[in-house]
Amino acid sequence: MSQTGESILSDRDGPVLFGAELQPHRSLSGPAFAVLMGVTGAVAVILGVAFLLVGAWPIFGFFGLDVLLLYVAFRINYRRARLVERLRLTAGDLAVERVSHRGARETWRFQPYWLRVTMDDPPRHDSALTLSSHGRSLVIGAFLTPEERLEVARALRDALARVRGR
Repeated sequence: MSQTGESILSDRDGPVLFGAELQPHRSLSGPAFAVLMGVTGAVAVILGVAFLLVGAWPIFGFFGLDVLLLYVAFRINYRRARLVERLRLTAGDLAVERVSHRGARETWRFQPYWLRVTMDDPPRHDSALTLSSHGRSLVIGAFLTPEERLEVARALRDALARVRGR
């Protein structure tokens, strides 16, 4: 297992026998986010003006602060959703590449014959999908639902069995 700066997408190790790209779920698309912010802003302005007219002018500012905080929270969520993990299995190795939301890239390589894939079945909320080899381990897909992690674990185990059966 090693960490390198090279991309795992090169074909130098032979044909790809299993490939997956894991990304966090995004709750809203860009247009839906714009609609949400538009509706929230309109409601905040209408209610803020109503409070302003009855003399409770400080409330108007708090409505604006609520909209601003909602916007910031969603922007942070969208930035964190840029995280991606790529798995690429060839006859020679399994490469796992993780690109953080900031763009930092890490790569781990495992020999498929020594690799163990562990995951609780049935999965629990805190069940981790772990790749282990030679006393080292790597947790992948932590942002996925337990069912999605189990699906990836099963598919990876099947692909590893095919590689080992060669």
